[in-house]
Amino acid sequence: MMSPLVQAERLDFLTQEKEEAQLFERTVPRWLVHRAAVSEVLLTGVRPRGRDAYRIGAQWARCHSYYGPVAGSWHDPMLFAESIRQAALLLGHQALGIPMGHQFLTRTMTFETTEEGMRLAGTPADVVIDASMRDIRCRAGHVTSFGCDFTAHRGGTLIARGSGSTDCVAPAVYRRLRGGRAVDDPACVPTQAVAPHLVGRMQEFDVVLGVPDGEAADEQSHAYLLRVDATHPVLFDHPVDHVPGMLVLEAARQAALASLGLPRGLLVGCDAAFHRYIELDSPCLVMVTSSPPGAEPGRREAMVTFHQGDAVAGSCRVSLLDAGSGRP
Repeated sequence: MMSPLVQAERLDFLTQEKEEAQLFERTVPRWLVHRAAVSEVLLTGVRPRGRDAYRIGAQWARCHSYYGPVAGSWHDPMLFAESIRQAALLLGHQALGIPMGHQFLTRTMTFETTEEGMRLAGTPADVVIDASMRDIRCRAGHVTSFGCDFTAHRGGTLIARGSGSTDCVAPAVYRRLRGGRAVDDPACVPTQAVAPHLVGRMQEFDVVLGVPDGEAADEQSHAYLLRVDATHPVLFDHPVDHVPGMLVLEAARQAALASLGLPRGLLVGCDAAFHRYIELDSPCLVMVTSSPPGAEPGRREAMVTFHQGDAVAGSCRVSLLDAGSGRP
């Protein structure tokens, strides 16, 4: 017969197991994560865990329409980036009470993933994300900015960490900030794409780097043009008036893959800062400076910067593992 202590521990374990299973029953409402397509909603549930702390469920399909398997063996780590982006939106609305219609402007996003944690299995990946909110700032009773820290577990094993900071802008303020650009009518014509196989893609439609048009780079740098196609159903899930942050992250990843000569590279780290809006109707130069190989075999890093007009609009340090070098 079990002792009362063992029985209590067993009951607590079963209760936690049941609660976690309930995090994966259905997707959260799409409007809470600013997605038009239900198929692009990755989050499946949320529950509070304490003051400004929440547990969130996310499910990653084995074959996403855009963020598909890397080298046939790993979930695309961009699924984690999109998961924590959606988590910040969800918590902003549900936990902080930020009204719909307010603009969420990502200032920073940092994440790292483990190679083993991204490995494909025989079923979709059920990922438990613990989120802690911090640096919540208000003005006149309204939240104006906040930060989040995230840890992700899969099957009880830590697979990823991330953090981000977000500004929140009321509709009237946003219209003043953007002026005549606050119109969801992307006036952009895609430039000629680089060869898809250089950036780990099969189709030109999925390439977000263009061939530079007479732009020069020094010996340590590679230069591309940001390629924007507002008809893409994932990168442009709904109309927007500037280049979406996830497209910028994808461009940084693709630029690092091409410049380092690792088209099958596995993204394991990203440290991004967004300094200003990247406009849809103006050329944006993507510059890459690669770092020398580090101590970890197969791991490479590159710094990617986005230049539009006379300013640096964003930057991203990308870390890759060579997933195509015979790794099991």
